[in-house]
Amino acid sequence: MNLSERDKAVNWHPYTQMKTADIIPIMRGEGVYLFDDQGNKYIDAVSSWWVTLHGHAHHHIAKRVSEQLNTLEQVIFAGFTHEPAVQLSENLLKLLPENQRKAFYSDNGSTAVEVALKMCIQYAYNQNHQKTKILALKNAYHGDTFGAMSVSGRSAWTQPFGEMLFEVVFIDAPTAQNLESLKKYIQTISDEIACFIYEPLVQGAAGMLMYQPEDLSELMKFCREQKILMIQDEIFTGFGRTGKLFAADHLSEQPDIMCFSKGLTGGTMPMGITTCSLEIFNAFLSDDQYKTLFHGHSFTANPLSCVAALASMELLVKEETLERIDLIAEKHSEFVKILEKHPKVEKVRQTGTILAWEIVSNQQTSYFNDIGKLLYKEFLKRGIILRPLGNVMYLVPPYCITGEELDSVYHHIIGVLDHF
Repeated sequence: MNLSERDKAVNWHPYTQMKTADIIPIMRGEGVYLFDDQGNKYIDAVSSWWVTLHGHAHHHIAKRVSEQLNTLEQVIFAGFTHEPAVQLSENLLKLLPENQRKAFYSDNGSTAVEVALKMCIQYAYNQNHQKTKILALKNAYHGDTFGAMSVSGRSAWTQPFGEMLFEVVFIDAPTAQNLESLKKYIQTISDEIACFIYEPLVQGAAGMLMYQPEDLSELMKFCREQKILMIQDEIFTGFGRTGKLFAADHLSEQPDIMCFSKGLTGGTMPMGITTCSLEIFNAFLSDDQYKTLFHGHSFTANPLSCVAALASMELLVKEETLERIDLIAEKHSEFVKILEKHPKVEKVRQTGTILAWEIVSNQQTSYFNDIGKLLYKEFLKRGIILRPLGNVMYLVPPYCITGEELDSVYHHIIGVLDHF
């Protein structure tokens, strides 16, 4: 059996209908490219599910992880610490809004969200307040564990578990037109709300839905006045995706809690981090042991993942990386003008390095729109990995992509649209 056949015999892939799946064996990666078992190479234009910041098999990250592997590969983080975890927290917190003062480690994005939700609910509980309602945006996606599913928009993804998810108050993403009505509604239930969780500026899995920083800032300011804690989910938008280091850098207000994963380690190793303000942290400081945040994982603050994240952030803040981020954003902006004129395209939108558009279709805009599978296969034939969200197409390239490689991707996009 070849590798694909062996894989199908033993593996179950995420978000994949295994009966019809066509699994491609990838043998190695180099920069923006992935190479399969037939020698074909593909431009990874979606950063392998939005995680690979600097390209595949980056020598700097690999070197740092290799060195750490020979020093300390793992240690329990309950009662112990190590240099990579301390250094990573120090470095990350320096880049975040000034009120972010503590870092709690986990091992994926969904879990970073679970930790944030538990922090907010127990924050009220530790002070003998009963605030258990959670405010979230419609069309949200925060992960696939049960708490993260609960604060995500109800969809076909969550339907089998509907009765098991806790109640959430969903509101529209803020706009200049609806802000006042949102404020009036939130004010009527503010005493019951433990927190407001949101994806800032871009709702990724919902189809790259985008909204404006000034509208979110205004809603955040109102939530602060109402004493509603705010969880900013930067799992997708963090580490340069929006054109700035974090979506927070576009905003005039600060969240109480922030969640990170995906690009955190440059796509090298799994890790999640939840950061918070001292106000949140201090609500758990007590002689009463029952006020402890009882949450943890075997691989919390794994030294290898910490070092991968440190190495990735060293690359991220380099002038050449920031220039590449600006280049991608600028080239996307120019390509927007071309896409907007194409008769098969509508609703073109961009935030930083994230570019999205919808294919005109006789089916509704949806993750399950059949055109997505056809487009995916057509781009693979052209050596490009694009993974449409139904009829919503998007580009989220690694920062190492060159202008010429981006031009090639743009060229093939137009080619597919012209002949599809």
